[in-house]
Amino acid sequence: MEKKVICSDIEGNKFNVPVSELSFRPSVYALIIENGKILLSKQWEGYDFPGGGMELGETIEKALKREVMEETGVEVQVGKVIACENSFFKLPFVGTYVHSILMYFLCKNIGGILTTDNFAENEKKYADMPEWIDLNNIDKIKFCNSVDSVRIIKEAIKLQAMKN
Repeated sequence: MEKKVICSDIEGNKFNVPVSELSFRPSVYALIIENGKILLSKQWEGYDFPGGGMELGETIEKALKREVMEETGVEVQVGKVIACENSFFKLPFVGTYVHSILMYFLCKNIGGILTTDNFAENEKKYADMPEWIDLNNIDKIKFCNSVDSVRIIKEAIKLQAMKN
């Protein structure tokens, strides 16, 4: 009997999926913290870290810079890894199932302006203008992802404090 895993979709629905139907999707995300605030992507009915799936042949650093520019308009310097997580997920719009490896990096804003002009076609359906969110409010907002976002943000704050 083939092994199965439980995948979730953006609404939290669960699907019992045979492993043979999964594909790997490495993805990278940025935590950009400045002046007591974190830059988050406005998505669906909540927030997520700017970032997304890597393309074949793309380095981690190049993918992260591309994704952050697409979703925020900000250019970043990639720093240390904060966390690495797993997610079994049904991709919206496409309907395929992925085993996603999610890598989170502390990044530094080195230029650009907040914009939605660089959104990919699919992002235009669910994303909006990125926002700087006060770190004192991170436990009060809705995150649209499958990880403990508040824990990851707290790890980033600790790492950033050690650098300063």
